[in-house]
Amino acid sequence: MKKTALYLFLLVFGMVSLTSQENCSKYYPMEEGTSFQYTMYDKKGKTEGITAYTISNVNTDGGTTSATFDLKFTDNKGKEVFNSDYTISCSENGIKIDYASLFPSQMMKQYEEMGLEMDISGTDIKLPNDLSVGKELEDANVSIAMNMSGIKMNISVDQTNRKVEKKESVTTPAGTFDCYLITETTTTKTMGANLEMNNKLWLAEGVGMVKQESYKKNGNLMTRMELTKFSN
Repeated sequence: MKKTALYLFLLVFGMVSLTSQENCSKYYPMEEGTSFQYTMYDKKGKTEGITAYTISNVNTDGGTTSATFDLKFTDNKGKEVFNSDYTISCSENGIKIDYASLFPSQMMKQYEEMGLEMDISGTDIKLPNDLSVGKELEDANVSIAMNMSGIKMNISVDQTNRKVEKKESVTTPAGTFDCYLITETTTTKTMGANLEMNNKLWLAEGVGMVKQESYKKNGNLMTRMELTKFSN
């Protein structure tokens, strides 16, 4: 459960960083049929899981384009952990993502069947089209309130200090890409405990998130995620 929750948060943070040039967002794919795959590794480089995405439907209404994303997460043994779908919208200014829309519908259904009530709220993640080195991005946060048979638990995640640091070349199994490097701090609070992570995300125009690394507050690497397949 703990690992699954961490994967979900990392997938959410990664999803704000995907790219396409030919629609309302430069930094999100919104073309039907586009597929891509990310492999997650632990601090020692061991594969933890693979997430495969496919854009199954795209609609445009006025100045807003909406795309339906199907995803499947499998663990290091190839066993499917969960699958889901969600819709992302964008306008000419870029992407605005509601955290609640990214939470796997299959997992929500399972929780409801267990009698778990869940309320998700927060400030949308925003990724503008006009990225440049030195640009500071808006903070974002999500709060999850859970209640099961009178037992309550609250989780909050704050995404702060978001900034475009520099441009550099990055190589992954999918190829070599010229990228923007975005840094951010993620603070998770639950049951009186705080977990702070420093994230690095490399974005390539026309491709999307190429690599993501998450570090503990002391600077030690926790996880790494890389683009391993991309097709449009």
